[in-house]
Amino acid sequence: MRPGTAALALVLALGAASGAVAQTAGADLSFDTAVLQGLDKVTARIVSIEAPVGVPVHFGSLEIIARACKKRRPEDQPESAAFLDIWELRPGQPATGLFRGWMFASSPALSAMEHPVYDIWTMDCRNGRGR
Repeated sequence: MRPGTAALALVLALGAASGAVAQTAGADLSFDTAVLQGLDKVTARIVSIEAPVGVPVHFGSLEIIARACKKRRPEDQPESAAFLDIWELRPGQPATGLFRGWMFASSPALSAMEHPVYDIWTMDCRNGRGR
């Protein structure tokens, strides 16, 4: 088996198992706003970011678009996840894609954005402004 193949097989198996659990427990709930936190590693500034699904928001030189935000039902184990597209915008240069995928509130290191200055992670999903 090639290096990394076993790890990929484990991830796929876990994903299939969690999908089976989700089907038996009921579908996840969709929300229209992802609640994120951003860290500027240079200034040590932490900012709470509300990202409405489909609407670009900015943090430093980053542009973030939440494509979906899902949360488990209240009777299930708590979990929030957001599907994010993150680009870095620099004047006079084309946008650079940094991250595209799901970020999970309970496991921020599972699917993390790699950047020397900024960290972004998912905190929660909600509808509108805290409704």
